[in-house]
Order: sequence, then structure tokens, then C-alpha cells
Amino acid sequence: MPTHFTRRSPIRGITVATAVASLATGLAACGGTSDAATTTDSAKSGEVVIGQVSNGAATRTTVKVSEVKSISAELPAAVKRRGKLEIGIGALPAGFPPLAYVGNDQKTLTGSEPDLGRLIAAVFGLKAEVKNSTWENLFVGVDSGKVDVAFSNVTDTEERKKKYEFASYRQDNLAFIVPKKSTWNFDGTYENLAGKTIAVGSGTNQEKILLEWKARLAKEGKKLTVKYFQDSPSTYLALNSGKIDASFGPNPGFAYHNRQVAGTPNATRTAGTYSGAGASLQGLIAATAKKDSGLAEPLADAINYLIKNGQYAEWLKAYNLSDEAVAKSEVNPPGLPLDNS
Repeated sequence: MPTHFTRRSPIRGITVATAVASLATGLAACGGTSDAATTTDSAKSGEVVIGQVSNGAATRTTVKVSEVKSISAELPAAVKRRGKLEIGIGALPAGFPPLAYVGNDQKTLTGSEPDLGRLIAAVFGLKAEVKNSTWENLFVGVDSGKVDVAFSNVTDTEERKKKYEFASYRQDNLAFIVPKKSTWNFDGTYENLAGKTIAVGSGTNQEKILLEWKARLAKEGKKLTVKYFQDSPSTYLALNSGKIDASFGPNPGFAYHNRQVAGTPNATRTAGTYSGAGASLQGLIAATAKKDSGLAEPLADAINYLIKNGQYAEWLKAYNLSDEAVAKSEVNPPGLPLDNS
């Protein structure tokens, strides 16, 4: 995610995301500050198309899923009355395949995150209206009620529970990406980062972890340099040119990038992974709604319905994310501790 707050027009934001997705450069962060146009799911009743216009990031799969009235009855009255689930995605300006980005039709927001939102909306018997914004504005949208729920690789943390409620749906695994020729590997300890220059997204869970490691190293008289870039292409350019040693971010995006650049002069590899909740707890990615919105319970029930009936496995398989599956969606499960331990 970016550290700069440059004003961008909606049209420019979509154009940048489209161009990058079409080139399949494999992005892993989001940025900018303006919102993109919304898109409403137009699939036939009773089915959701996973991986639509995905530009190779997913195997296109049509999944059968219809309203489950016992679950839709749990929704807040205002959401049911509106007839649509307003879903927030923080993928501007450039997106982060395979999780969320503008597809190769140059307009459809695709990726595993919006597709899960569409599946859940179908269980609720609602239309899915997906709104793309920057990472920072994603939370503004949830806070203001502009969107009902965020599906945007949001990590469940104890800090965030002060303002939000969660329904978990995927393991949160972070990773370090390095040039393929690099001999450095992350061994799971912060001491391993001494003397390194690492890029990270501003305002993200991985930034919180990295800055804590930086502070620990500083107390030991050792240096860790943290760098921020406007978007993923800028980060990868810095990586390729040697300006940074590695970038720290979501594992799915880096795994996608590794596949896209394999065999090129800019080939990269994953140099180690880390749980998004710290060393002692498996991190979880969760649907994120405003605290006390009444949405976490029905969201978890919808996800568990999809798990039980196989659509969840089809969704993960389409995006090559099966290794990040959870056995059950939980409401407000233990998350990244306040002390980051």
C-alpha cells in the first residue's frame, strides 16, 4: 500500500490497474486515494462465475450457489431491504493479483477477494455491488457505511477489533520476495533482517510487524531500513535494480508474481514466510464489517455453508490458494496481539 496520498481521478485509477493487469506483472500492493466506479454482479441467478476475465490468474469456474433463507434471515433489516451487498475492495491504483485487480476486459474487478464476496452475496440472496478504492479509503468506506463489508486481504488483529468485527475465511501468510539470484533467506527471526533494506505497504499489518522488528533491532544497535513505494510496479522496479533487498507482503501476491516472471531477467522467488498474527498464532484473513453492525454472524454462517457444500474449495482451487484454506469461519477469532508478540 502506498505511503503517499496523491489525488487521482477514477478514470486514471482504472486505467493504471487495467494496464498492469493486462501485462500480468503480478502485483502485491494497492495505493492511491480515489475510488473507482462500482460494478454489480450480473451472473445468472443461482450461479457465480469465479475467475471471470482473470487474465490467467485463475481457472474460470462456474459455481452453483443460491439463497439460503435461514442465513439471509440473519441479515440486518436495512441490508435485506436494499437488496444488495455493498462490498469494499482496496485495490487502487494498480491492484494485487490474484487477490483483487481490474480484469482484462478493462472494467471488471476480479480476483479471489471480490469473487468470495459475490459467492457470499449469492448465499444471502442479494446482488453483489463491488466498490474499488484505495487501501486507506477502504476503511473509511466501512466506517461511513458506504460499504457493508470489506473483502480485501484484511488481517484479523486485536487492534482492529476496537472498530471492526470479523468473519475469518483464509489463512494469513506473509512472505519475503527477493530476486531469484539473491542468496538471502528469512529464517523466521527478526535478527535475520539486520542490515537489510525491506519494502512494505503503508498502513498494513505487515508494516506493523516489520516496524516492531525494526524497533527491536535498534535496541540491539542494529539497523533495518524500511522503504515505501507508491505501488507494486515501483516496488518490483526497486527490487530488480537493487535499491531494496526484499519486499514483505501477502504470500498469494508474491507467489503469483514469481510465476509471472519465471524465466525472465527479473525472476523472483519467495525467501521465507511468516504468519500474519506473529510467531505464536496462525494469522487469519477475514471479512471486515463495522463493529456491532450485525454482519459478522451471517457472514460466518454463509462462509461455513460454502465450506460445507464445496463452493469454498472450488473458489480456492480456481485461484491456486488451496493451501490457505480454513476448516471453519469464526467470528472474531484471536488475531494479531496488541503487543505483536
